[in-house]
Amino acid sequence: MNSDLIEAAEATPCDTSRRRFLSRLTMALGSLAGVIVAIPCVGFLLGLRKVPSDWRTVGKLDDYQIGSTVKVAFLDPSPLPWAGVTSRTAAWLRRNSETEFIAFSVDCTHLGCPVRWLPQANLFMCPCHGGVYYSNGTVAAGPPPRPLPRYPVRIQGDLVQILTSPVPITT
Repeated sequence: MNSDLIEAAEATPCDTSRRRFLSRLTMALGSLAGVIVAIPCVGFLLGLRKVPSDWRTVGKLDDYQIGSTVKVAFLDPSPLPWAGVTSRTAAWLRRNSETEFIAFSVDCTHLGCPVRWLPQANLFMCPCHGGVYYSNGTVAAGPPPRPLPRYPVRIQGDLVQILTSPVPITT
């Protein structure tokens, strides 16, 4: 038993240089991994990432009645090539007048569950935790911390278009 300890204490210069090499290699690879992880984080914090957005046609002007709220589907502005059906998203589109539309995200600001429109109550309802929104998207009751996010809407000729953006991150 004592001879094993003596042999371990009497390391050869070759063992010492190998240990030093492996220690430096581990530190260098760990530093490289840290830099690789830090680059996108710093870019995110500095706001260097351009958020993709695009005007998507959601229907003709005559398809929507004044005072009605309907769900419209469109292609997400940042779909991945392999996204398939999941690259489609939706919004609640409300027509207020001949030329005024409001579009709301379908995702609750509490935890991102999809909200439903209840026309009899004139409210949006989140089925997950009981969040309730008025028809203008403001919070009526429940845990949602903010109103429903809005999409800009425009009319181009006889087409209604929504300026799409990625699903908002909720906290």
